[in-house]
Amino acid sequence: MCFRILTVLFLFIGLNSVKSQEVKAPAFGKGILNLVGKDSTWSMNVSGRMQFLGIGQWSENDKLSSIGSNFLIRRGRLKFKGFAYSPKLKYKVELGLSNRDISGASEFTHDAPRYILDAFVMWNFYENFELWIGQTKLPGNIERIVSSANMQLVDRSLLNNRFTIDRDMGAQLRHKFYLSDKFLIREAFALSQGEGRNVSKGNLGGYQYTTRLELLPFGAFTGNTEYVGGDLKREQSPKLLLGVAYDANKNAVKTRSNQGNYMFTDTGFYETDINTLFVNAIFKYNGFSFLGEYADRKADNAIAVNKDGTVTGDVVQVGKGLNLMSGYVFKNNLEITGRYTSVELDKQITNENKENQYTFGVSKYLVGHKLKVQTDATYLTEVGGPDGLIYRLQLEVHF
Repeated sequence: MCFRILTVLFLFIGLNSVKSQEVKAPAFGKGILNLVGKDSTWSMNVSGRMQFLGIGQWSENDKLSSIGSNFLIRRGRLKFKGFAYSPKLKYKVELGLSNRDISGASEFTHDAPRYILDAFVMWNFYENFELWIGQTKLPGNIERIVSSANMQLVDRSLLNNRFTIDRDMGAQLRHKFYLSDKFLIREAFALSQGEGRNVSKGNLGGYQYTTRLELLPFGAFTGNTEYVGGDLKREQSPKLLLGVAYDANKNAVKTRSNQGNYMFTDTGFYETDINTLFVNAIFKYNGFSFLGEYADRKADNAIAVNKDGTVTGDVVQVGKGLNLMSGYVFKNNLEITGRYTSVELDKQITNENKENQYTFGVSKYLVGHKLKVQTDATYLTEVGGPDGLIYRLQLEVHF
């Protein structure tokens, strides 16, 4: 049904645009369609992307044994972006159509699929100040800020899986300025609902406050590619980004700040303050790239209890993680990448052992990140538990 509606929408836009808009056919990777209002008071770029993923998994006990394989459409998305009325008022809408994109329906989303990833406006209301309103990514960990379309490896790390704060509904204030000719500083502050994306039944706990500071001592990266995996631009001079983000979710009702499971009690929801710290660095030069990130999550009272003091079985995923990744892009646009990730949750609270990930990947960029083939192998180790191996192969098409 959703595809039929979108097809009709495209036909309507296309027929209408013949009479009232200037239509431009973009180059590959620049979108499906560019629409510009006849009086230049609005614009829309329409694009789409697909990721086809194959996975094989093995578990190592006495010997390596297969535990399954899977082939799926990992991501299938449509994007709409442009400006409304003035170039200072921009917007973006991104819809997820694959099963993995829309999963997570619950009573808190009115049992509806979670189609909407992003839906927000950006208003440049004064000089270098921008106000964002709507649902989008919070200014948290750098791995999540990097789009899934622009990753160096097939998927994000275990650190992101455990600690990300992803998307939420609210408002963000962003600003940037130059300390000197090249030294760029960017700040972001977000106030959000605190329970993740597409939640329509809230606010159940308190609010979420996120702040991020970025220092770029050698200036912006070529083509603003600090949030793009790998050094495909082959920076002619060293470029560095140092960032720190702090997230405070007051009276949070989920096990991973605004992610994870709701902490139900016999009288409602368990609430506790959850604080998450992210520190990261990105460096690129002449095809070489490095990304490092540290995460630390704490909670006032991590063990959920009922009103009478009995435990519910839910706990906040408190702990710390480290992620280090480095890659090199050869002149034929073939990249090799290595990644080490370590996650150590508080065992006394979560009863989970320390986990390590070792990943090696190869990417072939045919048209940058817009058309690429990626493969990687990950070896996972768990202290006191079984080890495992994951192999992945993925094709990305972004048109």
